[in-house]
Amino acid sequence: MPKLELGDLESVKKAKEANIPVLAQLVDEGYDLTALVPSCVLMYKQELPLLFPDDADVIKVQQAFYDPFEYLHLRHKEGGLKTDFSASLGEVSYQVPCHLRVQNIGNKAKDILSMVPDTNIHTEERCSGHDGTYAVKLESHEHAVKIARPIVKKVDQRQPDYLISDCPMAANHVAHLSESITKPEHPITLLRMAYQL
Repeated sequence: MPKLELGDLESVKKAKEANIPVLAQLVDEGYDLTALVPSCVLMYKQELPLLFPDDADVIKVQQAFYDPFEYLHLRHKEGGLKTDFSASLGEVSYQVPCHLRVQNIGNKAKDILSMVPDTNIHTEERCSGHDGTYAVKLESHEHAVKIARPIVKKVDQRQPDYLISDCPMAANHVAHLSESITKPEHPITLLRMAYQL
């Protein structure tokens, strides 16, 4: 995704040629695929199929790729997700990443984590301002901070027990600017905590 955002299509093609055969083999062996970062999931589910629509292995991988909480939600609908959570999570601010919203799968992380007793998930559907390399570049960092200010303000007002985002970069950017959050978490980490694993 970073190479695509920078317009380096040759590097995207090289990465596709290295990764797709490995992933397609896993699909042939019966595996479903997932990745913990929404931009990675988006790359396999939408971007590569748009760039390489005639590559059968790209399409095979696309059809087997899921967001982690989308996958867990599907398992739950089939009765295959254990919901015997043994720890509550309290108040949670959840920054919904742009690359997750683009996939139109809904807030599955919120849906799953809301099943945890004594847990309130507050979705914050505002841009973190990070956008790949945007927040770390000297020429755009100041703008990235301005973009992040509204969500940082909401998080600081709420003072949640946890700040989470599926995108580690987005979460770290918000936490870095926050006065109330020192360490953000990934939703999968909170799920592990709820199971006390």
